[in-house]
Amino acid sequence: MTGSDGTGAGAVGQDAEGYAGLRIERARELARRHGWASVRVLEPGAMITMEYREGRLNLTVRDGLVERSWEG
Repeated sequence: MTGSDGTGAGAVGQDAEGYAGLRIERARELARRHGWASVRVLEPGAMITMEYREGRLNLTVRDGLVERSWEG
């Protein structure tokens, strides 16, 4: 679903879960606009550290599309 501004349906405010379905370039642009301190892009199944970092947006990306997003 796409919002009136061309974003994914949930990509408003600082909702960490609203980036799924977006192209990575658009997701990064929105993350900067929404004030995320950093964005970590991960391939599905990638090994990641488990420390929680406030202000970091994590994006699981496959073929240029965000599959999952979460804070930490």
